[in-house]
Order: sequence, then C-alpha cells, then structure tokens
Amino acid sequence: MQNLSEQEILQTFNLITQYYEKYLKDYGIKPTKLKNTNGQYTKDALVLAYLARNYPNTRAVSKAQLTDFIRAFYPDVSDVQQARHLSKQGGFYIISGTRGDIGVKIPAGHYQLITLEKPYPSFKPDRRSGIESADFEELKKEYDYKCATCGSIEGEPHNIRKNEKTILQEGHMNPSLPLEIGNIIPQCQVCNRPDRDRWIYDKTGRVIEIVDSDDGKRVVEKYFKRVSTNTKEYFLEFLKKLLKLK
Repeated sequence: MQNLSEQEILQTFNLITQYYEKYLKDYGIKPTKLKNTNGQYTKDALVLAYLARNYPNTRAVSKAQLTDFIRAFYPDVSDVQQARHLSKQGGFYIISGTRGDIGVKIPAGHYQLITLEKPYPSFKPDRRSGIESADFEELKKEYDYKCATCGSIEGEPHNIRKNEKTILQEGHMNPSLPLEIGNIIPQCQVCNRPDRDRWIYDKTGRVIEIVDSDDGKRVVEKYFKRVSTNTKEYFLEFLKKLLKLK
C-alpha cells in the first residue's frame, strides 16, 4: 500500500470527522486532533487516515507499513503504538491480528479499521484520562526512571531489546479503571505491550489478576484447555457455589 498524499490525508480525515460527529461521538469516543500546536499532523490522525483509506473498503495494514508512513512526518519514530491505543483505549473499531480479535481474521502484526459507525466492542468511555506530563515525570522519578516490570532504564539500551533505547510510558495497572494517578506505573515500550488488557498489575509491575475483558476471557479459556481434569472439576464446583447452582 502506497503512502497517502497531503490531499488524501485531509480528505480522509474529513471523512473520519463526519462519521465521528454522526456516529462515534454519542458512544463517548474522544475526537482526534488533525494537527498539534506546532502545526504538525498528530500521529493519531495519520494512523487513522492511513487505516481509513478508501473507506469503507479498508484493508489490513502491517505495523511496518504504518511505521514507514509515520516516519515521513516523524523521522525518529521507532515504535508506532497508535493503532493499538486508538482501538481498545480510544474506541475506534480497529482490530489486531496479533491480539486475535474476534471477527475478521487478519495476519499477526496487522491492523484493520472495520467501521466508523460503531466503537470497538469492549470500549469503555473515559477509561483513559491520562495525567499531566509533570505528574508522570514525578512518577518516573519515584521509580528511578526504571520500568516497573523489567527494570530497563529510560534512555538507555533496553534490557531485552538491546538495539532499542528504553522509552517509559504510562502503564495501565487496571485497564478497567481510568488512567490516572494511583492506577499508573511507568512501563517500557516492551512491557506496556499489546496484551496488557489481559492483566492487572500491582505497583511493583507484577501481574496479580486477569482483567474482566475479551482478552482476559481468552486467557482463561486457554488455561482451562490445558489444565488437568481434576483442576477443571475443582473450578466447576467452585463456580456452582459462586453462582449458587445445585
């Protein structure tokens, strides 16, 4: 898929805006800005425009394609996360092949915009509010500028991906609750990964529970497929008591 021209970006974003006002606004999805205060296209707008190209006849797009497109405007970008953020957190109906979304099957490492008339199925309005950059800077300082989960230090080579510099992001401890102070830990770009909507973290970055979400359900399903019959029978009795079944 070729890159979009300036005219195509504007035309596609105008189309997205029209659908947003007509359909998505009422679902509590927040609008996406076309440009930032410096007059640059925002990464969110660019990714949405790329995924919405030729809408409604959209196609699956690889993360590599998205990254190459964004680099035309942000040459130093190394890891484009906007498609992931725009879907489960932003509410746009964008599916992921890696995440294994139910519905249209696309290859791993690809994204596809399904519709601009409905939100992502498990989207919860106002779940992500974010915090001021100064507040996040203070939080990172409390953690000695280290990822709470793997310990990689901001700005230095990543502990696992040695060829990448560590970038600390706002890690969502419990995705079912708003992204705000008390529910945020600093996590690197690796630990703050696509499967984070499966887990609930504590302040030390350890997984302590499974999220009540579509991803969480898939984790439980896989667990029950591989455990022993004895374990399945144990949980069957547990559920009967929990649901007060005879």
